[in-house]
Amino acid sequence: MAKKSSAGLPVALIQMAMSPNPEKNLSMAMDRITAAAQQGARLVCLPELFRSRYFCQKEDYKCFNLAEPIPGPTTDLLAKTAQKLKITLVSSHFEQRTGGLYHNTAVVFGPDGSILGTYRKMHIPDDPGFSEKFYFAPGDTGFHPIQTPVGKLGVLVCWDQWYPEAARLMALRGAQILIYPTAIGLARTEQRELHKVQGSAWQTMQRSHAIANGVFVLAINRTGREDNLDFWGTSFACDPFGEVLAQASTDKAEIIRTNLDLNEIGVTRQHWPFLRDRRVDAYDGLNQRFLAP
Repeated sequence: MAKKSSAGLPVALIQMAMSPNPEKNLSMAMDRITAAAQQGARLVCLPELFRSRYFCQKEDYKCFNLAEPIPGPTTDLLAKTAQKLKITLVSSHFEQRTGGLYHNTAVVFGPDGSILGTYRKMHIPDDPGFSEKFYFAPGDTGFHPIQTPVGKLGVLVCWDQWYPEAARLMALRGAQILIYPTAIGLARTEQRELHKVQGSAWQTMQRSHAIANGVFVLAINRTGREDNLDFWGTSFACDPFGEVLAQASTDKAEIIRTNLDLNEIGVTRQHWPFLRDRRVDAYDGLNQRFLAP
């Protein structure tokens, strides 16, 4: 589903259902990247850890075999694809930095095939079914947008979605589009009515980042059942007013497309000047974990 003007930056979000075969997932992603570019997209985004099923549901040392260095075989292939299609491409990887040190890392490729920047996931969850601390060290890149030919991208990853501090710092450093590669769903043991409640909270939180910062937001999720998790899809794009421009289904692998008019950022901020009215002199304590009464 897509709406709004045909003017602006054409973007495509690739919502995928993953197979147990990493090479098949990579091939599927390549096909869909190509299809998105052929349909006119200049910015194409993949979901979190798209090359494999979501292995963080369990703690298994064998899963470390899925990791690759950056640059490495998968990023080399994506770089060539971005160059061939003349697109900016955002992808997500299980990075092996060195022996015993791994990250959940987003990589942005330019239309010349270069790596324009990387972001290592800063907030690492540790919940039932999401044992990411077993696999990933916290990121050390900080919150810095990546300059690309299609704009300044504030790339964050999944669990980062829930933290307004991350979105704010990206926006304060000039990000025009916040991009969240994601793997989020509901455990099969949880009550089904939670699916709607949690999914609504997930989207509402990200739309609030768009509104509070006057930026566009792109969230790219996976879909389908993987072991004990049902991923809820619903990848979406929204504008600086928080209006949803395009949204995927809950249960289908698909490419959703829309156009982002980056000029809307300045206009929106003129009408809602939240950055102007921030009381930067009164925010002491935000760098503390908790402030006692």
